[in-house]
Amino acid sequence: MSENSQNPAVPVPDGVALEPIILDTSGLNCPEPVMMLHQAVRKSQSGQIIQVVATDPSTTRDIPKFCLHLGHELLEQQQQQHNGKTQYLFDIKKK
Repeated sequence: MSENSQNPAVPVPDGVALEPIILDTSGLNCPEPVMMLHQAVRKSQSGQIIQVVATDPSTTRDIPKFCLHLGHELLEQQQQQHNGKTQYLFDIKKK
């Protein structure tokens, strides 16, 4: 994670791309993935991308609702197989 993603008070100059935050919640069950996402959003900058990796099927319902309720943009939602297990991937852009 970049230094700016740790401190939301640090302004980012226009035109500077922020590194995405990778949030791996694999193995965690509801409500932990959404709680961790909420913390990551609070620490991130406006416009920053948070990439969530989850194994809990309830995240396919909970994360889109989280984004809708709080006004963040769900850019992409995917499902894939990894080492014989289903992973759920989300790209979220902070408002």
